[in-house]
Amino acid sequence: MSNVHGKRGAFIVLEGCDRTGKTSQCKTLVSKLEQANVSARYMNFPDRSTQCGQLINGYLTRKDDFTDEGIHLLFTLNRWERMKEMVKLLESGVNLIVDRYSFSGVAFSSAKGLDMEWCKAPESGLLKPDLVILLTLSMEALARRGGFGDERYEVPTFQRKVIEKYSMLKDDRYWKAIDADKTFDDLTADLYNEVLRTIENVGEKPLEKLW
Repeated sequence: MSNVHGKRGAFIVLEGCDRTGKTSQCKTLVSKLEQANVSARYMNFPDRSTQCGQLINGYLTRKDDFTDEGIHLLFTLNRWERMKEMVKLLESGVNLIVDRYSFSGVAFSSAKGLDMEWCKAPESGLLKPDLVILLTLSMEALARRGGFGDERYEVPTFQRKVIEKYSMLKDDRYWKAIDADKTFDDLTADLYNEVLRTIENVGEKPLEKLW
């Protein structure tokens, strides 16, 4: 399998509140791309399989506690852990479909009251995505989603703050907001069109750094 034009892969991130369907959609998009003979790989953050990720998992499932600053830096380190591998995959023509990235880290930490610029600083220099798709959902629709409330941050008032922070981070040059309150298949179709357009346009553009 190869990239559409034999160029580098595209780096595409799905962001949004918890339970907007990011994980399922990312995996479905990877399957659709592979069926179309386009090389793709699913990744997610936090990656709970690494040493750092195991500490994060303990925190998210309420087994461990850290300061807000400490957990933010663990989330950032978790992304830096994967950076070399991500660059290698993209340069070899693999398209990365990533479930959450730095924007989640900054939105969630700043929603807890940390300074947004402080939150962005350790993320600076990480790979910049070619496309960020922000899945939006009303609080009412969010509360209807199965499993909402299972983890530490899944509280409506907090999720509202997260949405506000995402709007501050949004950069229209490479962000696209899509309403997730539709059938799974309809949402997949919308996302797939955006993903294909980005893959086709990435060409020989160099990889860029964040912030």
